Amino acid sequence: MFPRLRRPRVLVLGLALCLGAGGAAWYALPSHDDEPGPVTIRVDQGGYVGGESKAAYVMGPKGRLAGTRFEVVDEAGRAVLGGAPGPSTGAWNATYDAVRPLDISALTKAGTYRLHVTGTAEATSPRFTVAPAGDLMKNLAADNVRFFQAQRDGADVVPGVLGRRPSHLADRSATVYATPRYNDDGTELTAPLRRDGGPVDVSGGWFDAGDYLKFTHTASYATDELLLAQRALPAIPGLSAEARHGLSWLDKMWDGRTRTLYAQVGLGAGDKDLHSDHDVWRLPEADDALKVRDGDADQMVGLRPVFRANQPGAPISPNLAGRVAAAFALAAQIDAAHDPAGARQWLDKAAAVYGQADTHDPRKLVTTFPHAFYSEDSWQDDMEFGAVELALAAKELGDKRAEGWHAQAGDWARAYLTSGNLGTLGVSDVSAPAHADLLRLGPSDVAAADLRRQLADGERRAAKDPFRAGAVYTDFDAVPQTFGLVATAALYAKATGDHRYDAFAGQQRGWALGANAWGSSFMIGTGEVFPHCPAHQVANLAGSLTGQGALLRGAVVNGPNGAKKLSGADDTLDATRACAAGDAEWKRFDGRGARYVDRVGAWQTVEPADDFTSTALLAFALSAA
Repeated sequence: MFPRLRRPRVLVLGLALCLGAGGAAWYALPSHDDEPGPVTIRVDQGGYVGGESKAAYVMGPKGRLAGTRFEVVDEAGRAVLGGAPGPSTGAWNATYDAVRPLDISALTKAGTYRLHVTGTAEATSPRFTVAPAGDLMKNLAADNVRFFQAQRDGADVVPGVLGRRPSHLADRSATVYATPRYNDDGTELTAPLRRDGGPVDVSGGWFDAGDYLKFTHTASYATDELLLAQRALPAIPGLSAEARHGLSWLDKMWDGRTRTLYAQVGLGAGDKDLHSDHDVWRLPEADDALKVRDGDADQMVGLRPVFRANQPGAPISPNLAGRVAAAFALAAQIDAAHDPAGARQWLDKAAAVYGQADTHDPRKLVTTFPHAFYSEDSWQDDMEFGAVELALAAKELGDKRAEGWHAQAGDWARAYLTSGNLGTLGVSDVSAPAHADLLRLGPSDVAAADLRRQLADGERRAAKDPFRAGAVYTDFDAVPQTFGLVATAALYAKATGDHRYDAFAGQQRGWALGANAWGSSFMIGTGEVFPHCPAHQVANLAGSLTGQGALLRGAVVNGPNGAKKLSGADDTLDATRACAAGDAEWKRFDGRGARYVDRVGAWQTVEPADDFTSTALLAFALSAA
């Protein structure tokens, strides 16, 4: 069972549709049918690994597919492989009532290819590559790093990425406010904000998603995954610097002197008199130009508030304590060989945060304000994660506390299994990397069995799906959950030597990168067909609306979602450049209660996020390593 996931982060319910001054941008998706009619081929546009099993799909009416064959052609147009489609894996919708797999596993030579279907129907696929795992995955992961560079806040931006300029410099001296109070659905403040401390330096970090909020909850998750990726495959270009950028901000959010963890920078939801981050569509540097005073509607946009996770010295919500401790401990592991003194400092910070966790029946976990943005019930997995990374760091540094933390990690793994909140890798569940690293410390039947549980659940779902999707694509976070399964399969294989899930992992990676009903890669810039109109302010205002030129390359979006969840997909804010790509085309491919829209207002399907992209990056790094 997948845990409950997020609410909207860019648009607030009830916003009016506004196309902005730029006018609408409409353009057709690439067509790969050689003749009219609903027959089309779906391939992994991110590429296939030479030695892995490889599947593509042809979808169309049963009768038209009955007498088809396929061939793979290279760049010179030579046929290098051929065969007949496999039996139908099921109907997708009324038009595409047959989906037939194309087994191209015998294609192992590195190169660029296309698939042709001939006979009773004709169609041509987008281009795809075959390459060694290291080359293919390192390039994909490097694109993910570029997304994080675009997400940077503060003075240390990367100017060559979407023309970014320094932003939110006022965060260097930010005011702390008491915990905000919201109505039940988290859409409106129910009491005025109250100053409660500061100033504090919370500058830097990454924007959480298409908005400009910064959350310790998601930033620690993303930093953990970037550090895990660096530990597995340090050669990814730019990864080390980006992981340190996230780590530096987390270090600012932890005040070791007062033993306070700050949870958030920025106002997620306001009221009729006070604008939040989500009420204005702009480039981030515009906030620095605002001249605001107390009582101004834009006060919390120009002078962003900071909210604590705990009162100074008080216990910390265990989900935050565990994943922040894990980030500091992972830094200690990476630094142990070349900077042991610095590594010990990271270890001590990790131990302090972990030791302050509120593990005595926490009633409501602190994630974000409002809590509805990232609701979470699971926390024992975070504590296992923190403990196991502390144990590994202590072991690297010869610290005698290693054995105790190892024992605690095992205890938290067992507590997680009896918690009733079992999930798979995603922003709400970090049990998979925790279990895998517990196995690095020694045998653990509990950890190995639960990793198998997560993967077997995905396999059971995939067996019933025409495109072998292991995630639930009628709910939020289908694509990152898919990449979570890919990462988990690699973690399991590395920890146990058991490669039974390797083929499943390849299927899932393929689904997320184009071998799905919509034929779109859900990672911007990957393949020929990918999201062109992300619900992302910088990409919309400073990037390309045509899929050519300046792109938010490497960003991973939610992908398909439940059709009923796309209410408000046409809503945008003033100053938004209108952008919609292939609406009629996508509608043809909606099915099984799922819908996909590539339109700037459709945060439900095309908003990228840090946690989405970090999970993909980790999956690529582990697959290469």
